[in-house]
Amino acid sequence: MNPPHTLIDAAVAFLDSRARRGFVPVSSDNRVSAFALYASNRGHSWPMTAELCVGWARDEAKTADPFTWAQRLDSLRPFSHYLAGIDAATEFPFGSPFGRTARRLSPHIFTSAEIRRVVDEAAMLRPTTPLRPATFATMFGLLAATGLRISEALALRLVDTDLSIGQLTVRVSKFGGSRLVPLHSTTVQALERYIARRKRHADNSAGTCLFTCHPDGRAVLYATAFYAFTRLPAYKEIRSRGGHPWVRIHDLRHTFVCRRLMLWLEQGVNIDNAIMALSTYVGHVEPKSTYWYMEAVPELMALTSARFERSAQKVGIIDHA
Repeated sequence: MNPPHTLIDAAVAFLDSRARRGFVPVSSDNRVSAFALYASNRGHSWPMTAELCVGWARDEAKTADPFTWAQRLDSLRPFSHYLAGIDAATEFPFGSPFGRTARRLSPHIFTSAEIRRVVDEAAMLRPTTPLRPATFATMFGLLAATGLRISEALALRLVDTDLSIGQLTVRVSKFGGSRLVPLHSTTVQALERYIARRKRHADNSAGTCLFTCHPDGRAVLYATAFYAFTRLPAYKEIRSRGGHPWVRIHDLRHTFVCRRLMLWLEQGVNIDNAIMALSTYVGHVEPKSTYWYMEAVPELMALTSARFERSAQKVGIIDHA
């Protein structure tokens, strides 16, 4: 193949090579094309320059913040490596001119009343199928009661649900592998009620999905669950107390983790040992993912600080005052 003569030609060749190697299309692919078009519209055909990259990242998203600019710029990095293999004159900005490209925003921690509202409103969703309200009310309640990821809940099958011993088997986790999730008695009762209703409206073969809205027992798609969640009045009316503009389904998982940590801190439990157990329960690969909550959530920070102060006073590190 002849070497490309313009950045647009190079973008086409780069994306074609990714497709031929089996890469799944991602949003950054669109950004490569957008960058090449940006260069062409400014009369620049070749080569990639650092100035051009910075200009595209910022000028095409003027109302965004530096974090977004940094992400946009970073999305061009694989393309720059490809171009460098063609032309040594290729330039890419050194370092991180816009700062960090990754951040983890603090979550919204639901109150008990807010969780109850989410579950109650889900139970009143329009019954486009007989199971729809019960499916989402039970699903959202399970996320809050166990800290499961939404993807894990959607992948549960009836065979994964052993209510005789109060346990779920999570076989499809974010990082592979499986784990056992013991259930509280109230959660067991809620699932028993849902499964009894499910038997009247859907296929009950062991291999069918636990959460379904259809007679054939097919899985609920994430997009369907997300749509149902956004139909709840709570979605718009509960003001997010985290870093995201809206409350999210995933905040139910965050709430479970944080409430458990808060309870242990209040009870004076050995938090390091407890976090190891909690990390396993919720399927974190490393305990540091669980420790993150200690600094990301103000309520936990306050409890941690108060606990340290009490401990420090006992050993004389700080004076009683």
